[in-house]
Amino acid sequence: MPDTIPLFPLGSTVLFPGVLLPLHIFEPRYRSLVRDLLDLPEGEQRRFGVVAIREGWEVGADKVRALHTVGCTALVRRINPHPDGRYDVIGVGAQRFELLDVDDSTQPYLTGSVRWLDGEDEPGAEGALLAARVGALFTGYANDVNRLQGGEADSFDLPDDPTVLSYLVASAALLSLEDRQDLLAESSTVRRLQMQARLLRRETTIVRRLHAVPVPLIEFSVPRSAN
Repeated sequence: MPDTIPLFPLGSTVLFPGVLLPLHIFEPRYRSLVRDLLDLPEGEQRRFGVVAIREGWEVGADKVRALHTVGCTALVRRINPHPDGRYDVIGVGAQRFELLDVDDSTQPYLTGSVRWLDGEDEPGAEGALLAARVGALFTGYANDVNRLQGGEADSFDLPDDPTVLSYLVASAALLSLEDRQDLLAESSTVRRLQMQARLLRRETTIVRRLHAVPVPLIEFSVPRSAN
């Protein structure tokens, strides 16, 4: 049976399992969401669904008009209230879901009927080989970006687990929202790593030939939101 969860739409962020998500909450509807999370009984899981906006905006009168269909829950790790009613929230990506329906009338914020997506496959030996290849490609790509921005080449302490690595690279590399959505929607670690190898080769070529990147390299574990 589908579950109903609160939704937090974001315009430029795709959340992946295991990745930290710091949020600054200032809009009234999302303040209400946080208050509802705080009112949950002791021991009950505080979570909300993060889903990327396909059409519309996070804030403003027009608001959200369409959402992507695959998202990821954020488990709340810390909530810091401000005297004026704003909140700083730290969440971590947990479980992927398919968004079946959206309700904009029951609560001040959106809620969604979701189907939980199956867990990851066992990547096995092929996954380990692909993870090593993707790790090397990402290290070279990240160092190209660092040098382009006036920094020095560095070594990165990347995780050994192929699934964890795939989500980390997906969140850290300078990829389009569409590319990240495709990576989130992919349930196979092996196929996700294959996709990332192609994407990293493409992005490395762009950096080396054009000597430009669209935005500064994202820190490893911190996709950010203005909301």
